[in-house]
Amino acid sequence: MNRTFNTDGYCDPEINYMVDLSDRLARIKAMVDSEKYFTINRARQYGKTTILTALADYLKNDYEVVSLDFQTLSTLSFESEESFVASFAEELLDNVQQFPDDIKVKLSAFAERRASINSLQMLFKTLKSWCAKSEKRIVLIIDEVDTAANNQVFLDFLSQLRAYYLKRRRTPTFQSVILAGVYDIRNIKRKIHPGDEHKQNSPWITREGNEENESSLSFDDCPRDHKGLVPYDIAADFLIDMSFSQSDIAGMLQDYESDHHTGMDINLISSLLYDYTSGYPYLVSRMCKLMDERIVGTSIYTDLSRIWTREGFMTALKMLLEDNNPLFESLMGKLNDFPELNRVISRLLFQGQSIAYNADDIAVQNALMFGFVKIVNSTVMLANRIFEMRLYSKFLLDYKEQNSSIYNEGARQKNQFIIDGHLNVRLVLEKFVETFDYLYGDRTESFLEDEGRKYFMLFLRPIINGTGNCYVEAQTRNRERMDLVIDYLGEQHIIEMKVWHGNAYNERGRQQLSDYLDYFHLKKGYMLSFNFNKKKEIGVKDIVIGDRTIVEAVV
Repeated sequence: MNRTFNTDGYCDPEINYMVDLSDRLARIKAMVDSEKYFTINRARQYGKTTILTALADYLKNDYEVVSLDFQTLSTLSFESEESFVASFAEELLDNVQQFPDDIKVKLSAFAERRASINSLQMLFKTLKSWCAKSEKRIVLIIDEVDTAANNQVFLDFLSQLRAYYLKRRRTPTFQSVILAGVYDIRNIKRKIHPGDEHKQNSPWITREGNEENESSLSFDDCPRDHKGLVPYDIAADFLIDMSFSQSDIAGMLQDYESDHHTGMDINLISSLLYDYTSGYPYLVSRMCKLMDERIVGTSIYTDLSRIWTREGFMTALKMLLEDNNPLFESLMGKLNDFPELNRVISRLLFQGQSIAYNADDIAVQNALMFGFVKIVNSTVMLANRIFEMRLYSKFLLDYKEQNSSIYNEGARQKNQFIIDGHLNVRLVLEKFVETFDYLYGDRTESFLEDEGRKYFMLFLRPIINGTGNCYVEAQTRNRERMDLVIDYLGEQHIIEMKVWHGNAYNERGRQQLSDYLDYFHLKKGYMLSFNFNKKKEIGVKDIVIGDRTIVEAVV
């Protein structure tokens, strides 16, 4: 059977190209061996189901593994405690091959609603008996657990799990419980009321053994800390990186190359994939799938050897950015559900504001939870270039922005900037300076500093839209400087957008740009300066530094 790249559901190594998960699985097993209860919270399509499926197989020789998926439970299953107990028991019976006879009888009575009392308390007493009689310790895995996170019955279920865990030294219980979903169960209230005041209400958290959503079980026998208090949070930290490294990607490509013999430069392609995706599993697999299946057979890419190149990669990237896949749809939906996300994303995209990570900032926490951003050196950054490009398109192409004067001017003038298939960036800058001065020349300094770069990108967007894309290099993103990289038909152009802070600073900026061009192996770069000096000389001029030319525009 020919293997493929998969972006639909979990990956199977027998039929799909995958990265090697063995190290991750060994580290998760170490947590299971240590009797940890933990959550795997990652953004949509981050490989959670794939890792859980592989984990179940990895653990099966040592443990009885129960793998459930709460997506299979209907809304009716959570209408009442009785309904949930019946549905949960039915899922256990469907997913576990063998039970002790008396346990199977009790679970069947719950599932068929024949039990005298279909309650969580009675269910957990049955589960406790099963844990005591099982030849192997039992590991409970529940995927898509946040499907039910807006439900009191579910909260009560988690409270019972917690209570039994806290008494595990005296009461038989699961060896480990693993819950997976987008929402951390400590943030359930964010899902229940996304537009209301956010409050935490975690079934994992305990405070001196008494909180308002207390389990029916007593805390008299719970483990205590040195002060005699119940531990504040029993959920173990899950610190295993589920993103793909460049070496992970290279290993997967080597596997593919062994089957197809394309002659690709594995180091180049794996580097490109990592640079643009930052190892986001779905994006890596989707890019590979597009190159492997969608591009081949076209007039330019007649065979795989032509596809697995930088040019083929950029073609697949353009296709992905125009794709309405479930991941992008989920991200854009979150922007509508959580308006505060728009403010965070806009600050990162256009204003170059450095956002220090604050664990108490709900907007940043949501952006992190949904996968929009990542934390690097205690600073909030956009998660990857592909998300950045897609977000630029959303923010720059919405109805309001498309009706702005600067966008319309870019659209009106766009035909003159493409010459023999090449983007004339110098002409773009010349026309932008002219247009910007006419429309906004009398605006305040704060306007230029906060909005100037956004207005250049609005002017540029209709010019390159449909053919090119742009992104800002993360390491240059700040209030004073942002290096915009334009990809247009395989050519890259670097424009440093900066706020004027005197001649000395400007000289340093030119040298920084010259040095940065080395990274892209380019001889020409561009600089767009927003100058607040009333005596400034607006326009465009060439500056030669060594063997490089910098085209500098001042507005």
